[in-house]
Amino acid sequence: MQIKNFEKIKTLGELKKNGYQSRSIKDELRENLIAKLKNRERTFEEILGYEHSVIPDIERAILARHNITLLGLRGQAKTKIARRMVHLLDEYIPIVEGSELNDDPLAPLSKYALDLISEKGDETPIQWIHRFERYTEKLATPDVTIADLIGDVDPIKAASLKLPYSDERVIHFGLIPRSHRSIFVINELPDLQARIQVALFNILQERDVQIRGFKIRLPLDIQFVFTANPEDYTNRGAIVTPLKDRVESQILTHYPRTIEVSKKITQQEAKIPEMTRKSVSVHELIRNIIEQIGFEARQSEYIDSKSGVSARLTISAYEDLLGTAERRMLLNDENKTSVRISDLAGVIPATTGKIELVYEGEQEGPAKVANILIGKAIRSQFSHYFPNPEKLKRKQESTPYQKVVNWFGEGHTIDLLSDISEKEYRKTLDSVPGLKELVRKYQPDLNGDEIYLFMEFCLFGLAEYSFLSKLNLEQGLQFKDLLSSMFTISDEDENDSDSESVA
Repeated sequence: MQIKNFEKIKTLGELKKNGYQSRSIKDELRENLIAKLKNRERTFEEILGYEHSVIPDIERAILARHNITLLGLRGQAKTKIARRMVHLLDEYIPIVEGSELNDDPLAPLSKYALDLISEKGDETPIQWIHRFERYTEKLATPDVTIADLIGDVDPIKAASLKLPYSDERVIHFGLIPRSHRSIFVINELPDLQARIQVALFNILQERDVQIRGFKIRLPLDIQFVFTANPEDYTNRGAIVTPLKDRVESQILTHYPRTIEVSKKITQQEAKIPEMTRKSVSVHELIRNIIEQIGFEARQSEYIDSKSGVSARLTISAYEDLLGTAERRMLLNDENKTSVRISDLAGVIPATTGKIELVYEGEQEGPAKVANILIGKAIRSQFSHYFPNPEKLKRKQESTPYQKVVNWFGEGHTIDLLSDISEKEYRKTLDSVPGLKELVRKYQPDLNGDEIYLFMEFCLFGLAEYSFLSKLNLEQGLQFKDLLSSMFTISDEDENDSDSESVA
């Protein structure tokens, strides 16, 4: 219950006069959620792609006054969801001033608060705490102890206060009692030792804690949110069954289901300096390819699907991509630039650190797998902008790419180096006859910069569909005829074999 002009209320007596009524945190969340739903307000802002799946499930759980487990692979916004729940709390609530346990002035728990109210009555001082102070998050690790979560006897406190160990005041309360009237989140719950999980039983079922050696019971009022990976949850058996049974709602999260949603998440989460935003322009095609890399990774036979591919892959890749374009711009002493297809080589470091490879992937190597993902993303997006070369080949129809392919077949090659200036970049692409006309035919609404981006995209796409050869150079790429490339590779292999024979 939020009171107007609450900052003027300084004592328990004043709080009572203003009609303050206590309510549990679950009732608080429920009633504030009801108000938002009635007003058609968004309940979980910045959480994208879950509007018709995860968020309704969370709202149902809150209305049912349930503790929650968010079950999903890494990078599915589980922690972000838990943190957004704070916005469903009252902005400020009163506590007994100086209380360790956020004691409700009308329903105190701790000996400190009980003694203070007994001594001062309506003159008991109170203070107001903001909702952001009512959120506690703990990463479950094997070294977490009962004392960390619940509490234990503090010998230093006993010595400094000259109290015997039998006195309740020597207790050092753990994170959970200190989260009374708050949201308490345990991330990666399966990593918590089984004996520690057992200690959570009473808190979830009976809503109280018992600290060893003391006959005290604290009926804590806490909204618990746990996060877990489904592999840990179901296969490793790391969550003990009675604890799993006591968490009332288990909610499954998922990765973005469309490119459009994935793009919105990346644009929202990517941290791009203002200088970079002003000087580096990014076409929608590039954004689509970046998101497609994530989709390809989740389907790749080289990547462990049980581990998942975090949304952080595309966020980091997008940041790296703009950094690649900005570096090139600075090296060429230019004021503005546009992201190129060849700049995608710069996302490899952001990709290799975000994927868990299976045996076949380890054999290929992380950098090669990253290049494969980029290639597949380009191939997947190509047919959205140009006729699908594979379908044309199957139907034995004339191909609009023939003039470009024939030019390379005559022995011509082009080198697209990573750090060439805008002038050299355009000159290189203009040297390919028919390439600009091809782009204008199928993408007639493009401007100058965009035309050259799509000219480059066309070359990359034809290479992915095996109409051209794309070779890695030390400082960039070379495009040439596919057949001549095969002969070149064959000759090199033969020369290597002759050299070995001579040796």
